[in-house]
Amino acid sequence: MEVELPGTPEEVWQAIATGPGISSWFVPTRIEVGADGKPARIVNNFGPGMESSAKITAWEPSRRLAAEDPGWAPGMPPVATEWTIEARAGGTCIVRVVHSLFASTDDWDNQLEGTETGWPGFFRILRLYLTHFRGLPCSNIQVMAMATEPEAIAWETLTGSLGLVGATAGQRRSAPSGVPPLAGIVESASEGEHKHSMLLQIDKPAPGVLSLGAFPCGGPTMVSISFYLYGDGAADVAAREEPLWQAWMSKHFPAASGAGA
Repeated sequence: MEVELPGTPEEVWQAIATGPGISSWFVPTRIEVGADGKPARIVNNFGPGMESSAKITAWEPSRRLAAEDPGWAPGMPPVATEWTIEARAGGTCIVRVVHSLFASTDDWDNQLEGTETGWPGFFRILRLYLTHFRGLPCSNIQVMAMATEPEAIAWETLTGSLGLVGATAGQRRSAPSGVPPLAGIVESASEGEHKHSMLLQIDKPAPGVLSLGAFPCGGPTMVSISFYLYGDGAADVAAREEPLWQAWMSKHFPAASGAGA
């Protein structure tokens, strides 16, 4: 997979190979160093009890990063991931991501397919970050719930309650009364079988990006709301707003809800 991004190789490297940079467009992340003082592991936090740790196997600043994950599920073989940065004329870079899974059967191919379909949404957030918020501190709000309704119904409940039903790219939308402060411009929206997602560049509750999604999860539907808030005041806003969104999610999806920030 590859994506063209604004910025120099050094700026793009900061976004894809540092804890604060990765946290600004993906999930809360930290880089752990070894006894020799060199980067040793990448640890991603996908929510309460859902940490993923990968051993860094190559570290070439502004050029190449590689890591190996022991696997996302019991019995799964290791997965190697390589990121490379290639400068282009005009102040942009091409970032390429290659996943390699080493197995003697094709039983795990769907894991790579799922990973491939997941990256484009995060790449869009990364592009927005580098275009509008590059280098600014970021604070995350992640709120999730497991809904008993089918995916399409859960998505309709989510977008309907937020005033986003039928929203298309370029439209400005604001949440109705009864919803924590929320307003911004729709960047992209996708509705279809297993493709319910929306991305907004927001100015309320703070400058940033909002990602919404509804995904099948082995029977129930996972509903997610992820805020990426930027600027010196983002941490205070996140601390204030996170419990409001937690309560909002529990009210609209009461079956089995949880949240983390």
